[in-house]
Amino acid sequence: MKGFDILYEDDAVIVCRKEAGIAVETAAVGQADILSGLKRYLSAKGEAPSVFIVHRLDQPVSGLLVFAKDKRSAAALSAQASPDGKGKKMLKEYEAWIFGRMPEAQGTLRDFLKKDAKTNTSFKVSEGEGGKKAVLHYEALEELYNGQAQKLKIRLETGRHHQIRVQLSARGCPILGDMKYGTEASISFSKETEIKELKLCAAHLIFYHPTDGRKMEFFEMQEIK
Repeated sequence: MKGFDILYEDDAVIVCRKEAGIAVETAAVGQADILSGLKRYLSAKGEAPSVFIVHRLDQPVSGLLVFAKDKRSAAALSAQASPDGKGKKMLKEYEAWIFGRMPEAQGTLRDFLKKDAKTNTSFKVSEGEGGKKAVLHYEALEELYNGQAQKLKIRLETGRHHQIRVQLSARGCPILGDMKYGTEASISFSKETEIKELKLCAAHLIFYHPTDGRKMEFFEMQEIK
């Protein structure tokens, strides 16, 4: 299907691989989105077009998503995805290719981020300046492009607007292909290496099946072209 692939489906859930550039849901007339695509897919099979969003990825981000096919499953999965929920937890890990290198092989980034709705951007502020707390954990996996870039594994503790992109850019290590938060040097490097998409991927997803409690685990990875 255009913009996404279905990796797994049963009576309660659908797991998809999302391509960069397609929205999970959009109100724009004539613009493709995954939610509408899944509803058309179910209708074509003769099923009720019942699809519920559990979590989202920004339009430029690729990777793994799980959708529910009924309200009860949606509620159970949403509880797993909530950072404040109790019981079993959904694990979402990302893979980011950054320009440069982080100073430590692993660590935790803690910031306060504020959103500018007019420009659809977020930026780092000091505590007490109206920002929301943003926390992520990272681990360096390998060097890329002869040490000019680095692959990171990232786990979010909070889910702020453009959080990963802003926090990494604030450390001088913007994500490759990021034209919004990149530096002049990172954007130039992305163009030289013909990187045309944001190199941020939801690469690892674990959740527990909403009806029988089975552990469900999926992987995705980015390839150097």
